[in-house]
Amino acid sequence: MSDAVLVSDFDGTMTAEDFYSLAAARLLPPDALGPWREYLAGRMTHFEALRTIFSRIRAPEAAALAVVADMGLDPGLPAALRRLHAAGWEVVVASAGCDWYIRRLLDGAGVRLRVYANPGQYLPGGPLVMDAPPPSPFTCAGTGVDKAAVVRDAMHRVRTVAFAGDGFADLPAALLVPAGLRFARGDLAGALRERGEGFRDFAAWSDIAAMLLGQEDAS
Repeated sequence: MSDAVLVSDFDGTMTAEDFYSLAAARLLPPDALGPWREYLAGRMTHFEALRTIFSRIRAPEAAALAVVADMGLDPGLPAALRRLHAAGWEVVVASAGCDWYIRRLLDGAGVRLRVYANPGQYLPGGPLVMDAPPPSPFTCAGTGVDKAAVVRDAMHRVRTVAFAGDGFADLPAALLVPAGLRFARGDLAGALRERGEGFRDFAAWSDIAAMLLGQEDAS
């Protein structure tokens, strides 16, 4: 049994880039991010925005997989995970993205993790069809995957829980953990600053492992 759990976002956290933004830039017309702007304006849910963007992709699967490869999965991830596991940490991925590309990147890196993400499949010639996960304690309408519920579940199992993320949708989950165990960059970091909430910045996901292994007793 693990002594501690790190719940981590995937796009922009374990990777350098988000799939949706790379796909929009390379595979879609200039107005492709309209649904994302609707989400930011509060007129569309996060899940519906991503599903709509993905539904507009028309390209061979090889082209979409080339985008996946360029998301920039942290090359230090496998070694960092080995160090965390050896120290008693379980790592769980909680993503509002699609498991179609998440599992490919993790499998390609030889990494096996518990993943909560929206299921999907790439049809011949496109699009990427992303579905809502089946109802469970870890699902919600807004994002598909309820990251805060994943964090709360971990808190019921172990004493020490950390969270890492980069987006606005990560805020509810991030606020559940202590500032010293809250890792943020990008939009999540900005949202936490606006609220006067503390967090630890990171450049690459493997930096989080190094920080956690130096403060296992933080609370």
